[in-house]
Amino acid sequence: MPRPIYSVKADYFKALAHPARIRILELLRQGERSVGELVADLELEQSNVSQQLGVLRAKGIIESRRDGATVHYRVKDPRVFKLLAIAKDIITSALTETKDLLADLGQLEFTAPAPRTKRQ
Repeated sequence: MPRPIYSVKADYFKALAHPARIRILELLRQGERSVGELVADLELEQSNVSQQLGVLRAKGIIESRRDGATVHYRVKDPRVFKLLAIAKDIITSALTETKDLLADLGQLEFTAPAPRTKRQ
């Protein structure tokens, strides 16, 4: 029995749910990169970068090719960049709404309650 599509989608989004993996994809937007280049750009340990690359590769988000001892990575389907752009737009919109709400709250005049006096 095939897995429900919502489960497959959730697994896909889980693969994206790490700051280092998002940053890797942002770097790969500029084109293919070697592991060494990614390690230098991310300023992370090679083992950490390799682990994150493994997650992305396991979900079919990136693919690799070997050139001698060097492994190069690229995004398998460039539509992932559209997905990241849409997420950025949604987040930006939500933050703008929050900023506007905070600005509106700042326009309200607040009066401090009168201090309570002790009963004698």
